[in-house]
Amino acid sequence: MSKASKGRTLKFMSDWGTVVVIVLLLALFSILMPRTFPTIANFTTIIRSICIVTIMAMGKTFAIAVNGIDLSLGITATFACTTVTILFVWYELPAPFAILLTLLAVLFIGLCNAFLIVKVKVPPMLATLSMSFLFEGVYLTMSGGGAISETMQIPGGRQAVGRIPASFKQLGVQPWIFILMIVCVIFVYIFFERTKYGRYLYIVGDNPTVAKLSGISVGRYKTLAFMMCSFFGGVAGLVICARTGGAQIGSGVGYQMPAVSATFIGVSLAGKNKANALGTF
Repeated sequence: MSKASKGRTLKFMSDWGTVVVIVLLLALFSILMPRTFPTIANFTTIIRSICIVTIMAMGKTFAIAVNGIDLSLGITATFACTTVTILFVWYELPAPFAILLTLLAVLFIGLCNAFLIVKVKVPPMLATLSMSFLFEGVYLTMSGGGAISETMQIPGGRQAVGRIPASFKQLGVQPWIFILMIVCVIFVYIFFERTKYGRYLYIVGDNPTVAKLSGISVGRYKTLAFMMCSFFGGVAGLVICARTGGAQIGSGVGYQMPAVSATFIGVSLAGKNKANALGTF
């Protein structure tokens, strides 16, 4: 094998090695378990299980793009799940208002993260971790330290009479959960690959000094990145509520590390060496 051919092979494996391994594993399990693995039911289950992780990972992509990280996203999703459930069950709000208020609340979490990082100059890991502890306390106080569900007894003694709308619960089942995931992936892909704002985020992450000298507001774009990160964490929280029909303690925390892993693995995919929607997906 010539040096050029060997170099191309190494480059291909570096760029697409993850995809090759996944395809080989799918083929292997299909051969070993032909009756149970390569079935529509099994692949439907797999897709449903990765939808929430993928949506959350889309948010992580924004933070990684500006050379940061958001460790509050699991709590953000839990906070969103708790908030929207309370608005449905305790206050009987219509779905559009409950969803809007919940997303505004999680955008505030992103704004708090950005304030610590941009204005106070706290490292992103410490800033987002501290916010996760703070808002964990907030949602635990809101929920009274317990799960939120229909027909529960509200702190104070009265019975909850609100219901989670059936239309909202459709977000947690196929095909709507899959469609929502694809919409999120397409949105993030277009944002980074087809808009100047996505390119500016990459520049801010690669070299903030050059970005500043080029007239790009580094602080403003970092704020945008962390608010978008929290927004997708909030969307993931809404899906968790739709899937489970309520809010459990720490319901979004378990999705955080798989989302982090997906984002970092996606950085190396296709030779981009930067956070990108398709690599994360």
